[in-house]
Amino acid sequence: MRVSELLKNINQEDKSVPHAVEKAIPQIEALVQQIVEKLKNGGRLFYMGAGTSGRLGIVDASECPPTFGVPHDLVIGLIAGGDSAIRKAVEFAEDSTTQGWVDLQEYKVSSKDVVIGIAASGTTPYVISALEKCNENNIITGCITCNHNSPLSQASKYPIEVVVGPEFVTGSSRMKAGTAQKLVLNMITTSTMIQLGHVKGNKMVDMQLSNNKLVDRGTKMIMKEINVSEAEALHLLNQHKSVRNAVKNYKDGRK
Repeated sequence: MRVSELLKNINQEDKSVPHAVEKAIPQIEALVQQIVEKLKNGGRLFYMGAGTSGRLGIVDASECPPTFGVPHDLVIGLIAGGDSAIRKAVEFAEDSTTQGWVDLQEYKVSSKDVVIGIAASGTTPYVISALEKCNENNIITGCITCNHNSPLSQASKYPIEVVVGPEFVTGSSRMKAGTAQKLVLNMITTSTMIQLGHVKGNKMVDMQLSNNKLVDRGTKMIMKEINVSEAEALHLLNQHKSVRNAVKNYKDGRK
């Protein structure tokens, strides 16, 4: 194929992914309801995966603190082979039937938490074995997989199955499967954080002010919410460290 043909065919395959995710919304909803309940009561959310699946979990977990202002240990991503596997594949790490549970125990995982296994094939031993141990310890388990009735789904109390079909490059699950997993992860944490009150309207009122772009965005949000000048909004933001706190303290002071 010419380059244009390659790109059009890849894009054609990608178009099917959101429809596959849509079919899984009832499964996603069931899991999100469990996550919200656990996090409201002091629990945490864990993602576990190998390769692309593990990296996607880590991406989603790492974006929660800056986006929603939550602690770094509220949503935790684990990858087979440890953090070095984020950049470079660790041979046979995903085949361990004990390391997944060992990794969770380092965080003192308990029945207050939720553990989600991510694996396109639904056959990754690192993930399956960890979820089985979670079940034995009364820890809520979920999964994101791209095959029907896989071993991972069978090991999960709340499975999410997004069946995207064969990849454009056979077996390259970083393509449609990876896209599907990312979409589901977005839905899980975004809907959870909204339910927990970290979004007002559709605004990230608890975001961390980690760069000039976000400071500018926060300033404009305050200007719109309480009708003050840019200078005053920026002063309030610097003083109170978040949009939510700036608006609340301003309104409290006007009472």
